[in-house]
Amino acid sequence: MRTLHEAVSQCRTLVVEGPDGIGRSGLLAELVRNGFMIRRSRGHLHHVDPTRPYRELLAAPGRLAVDGGIIHELVYGPLRRGHSRVTWIQALDFAESVAERDGALLHLTDSGREPDAESAEAADAFDRAFRTLAQHVTVVTLDVGGPGPPIRAPAPAPQLGRCKRKLTVG
Repeated sequence: MRTLHEAVSQCRTLVVEGPDGIGRSGLLAELVRNGFMIRRSRGHLHHVDPTRPYRELLAAPGRLAVDGGIIHELVYGPLRRGHSRVTWIQALDFAESVAERDGALLHLTDSGREPDAESAEAADAFDRAFRTLAQHVTVVTLDVGGPGPPIRAPAPAPQLGRCKRKLTVG
């Protein structure tokens, strides 16, 4: 599986992850239109078991898209606080849970954005994290900054002139 279209058609679960400031709303809206329920963890990560809220989200029935946070913490925790509240064992367990639910991780990138120092470090850290997690779950990388194909086929062109009736108002 290499494309978003393949992920949408083959997966029951998608976890959307990417750096701060990356546009997710368009992608999440498309996932809703394709039958996915969007879920987010409420509040901050649990202090004892930070992956628990995400495991609870994965227990929901049906097609599910989780607006991530686990990999975000793996990346930004060390960059901003010197350590992550999520361990690699927890992240790998989460990845396996996603895989068991017929899922994939969507790694969002933005080639159209000029990175500052923290953004460049974060992009490298996301790449390393997804390379590691790809050993346990499918990872699909999406460049949301560049032009890309739509998830679904384009709508047919309107067929004007096919209706011969006149419209009367009043």
